[in-house]
Amino acid sequence: MNFSSTIAKLKESVQLYWNEFINQIPKIIIAILIVAVGIIIANLISNFFRKTISKKTNDPLMTNFLAKTIKISFSILVIMLALKIAGLGGIAAGLLTAAGASAIIFGFAFKDVGENFISGVILSFNRPFDVNDTVMIGDIFGKVKMMEFRFTKLKTFDGRDVYIPNSDIVKKAVYNYTEDGFYRSDFVVGIDYDDDIDTAKKVIINAVVNTLGVIDTDEHQCFVTVDGLGVSTVNLKVIFWTKTKEYKRGALEVKSDVIKNVKNVIIKNGLNMPADITEIKLYGSQDSIPVTVTK
Repeated sequence: MNFSSTIAKLKESVQLYWNEFINQIPKIIIAILIVAVGIIIANLISNFFRKTISKKTNDPLMTNFLAKTIKISFSILVIMLALKIAGLGGIAAGLLTAAGASAIIFGFAFKDVGENFISGVILSFNRPFDVNDTVMIGDIFGKVKMMEFRFTKLKTFDGRDVYIPNSDIVKKAVYNYTEDGFYRSDFVVGIDYDDDIDTAKKVIINAVVNTLGVIDTDEHQCFVTVDGLGVSTVNLKVIFWTKTKEYKRGALEVKSDVIKNVKNVIIKNGLNMPADITEIKLYGSQDSIPVTVTK
């Protein structure tokens, strides 16, 4: 008797839940449609904001951050609304509560991932470089090619792709070689001890500032100074500025032209660039060295 009663109650409960499910089907279908349409609208809104922001800024990380934030926020609102329409408001509240608890748990479990993401958010608002800038981060030197929330991609000048965690960028010193486009180069040239230093400096600086690609202003001034006294030469240090975003190719091509022009002007003005003096010592019974001079 009790068994039959239990079966009857079970059937009654199943029938009740089935009827409720049948009654909820239209709402569930509407909720699914809302989620589908909402995701499409979220993508459209995200793309619209991405294009709008891109026109006002050349900052890809900031653009991606704002676009993704808008997309995720709108999608969450749509899902919460769909759950409520489907009569699952309690589940929606439970999901929010579980999300908060999960965030704490995953925060401890994936500390590095969370740290890199937060660092990416920080860098999206305040960072020391942009795409195509040449930078040195730690001992890694290269050009910034991509910026994401977890990492920044650098292309080194020997062709390697390096992915640096954003947390490292926040913590380490960053050297930006091309932030304003100006880069200073230098090299040393030696003249003979008998040459007039002032004359050499004058003709050298004239050749430098007249080289295509060299910048010479009050703020970025080119100059020549005596760097030291070598074994056989007075060493002059030539310092000059270039303006280029192509650090390696652009700057080195200008430097090559400057060195070539300086070499030509030294020869043209009768100055000398002597080779280093080599001292030869004789040991033991040797008292002479056979020398042949060819012309």
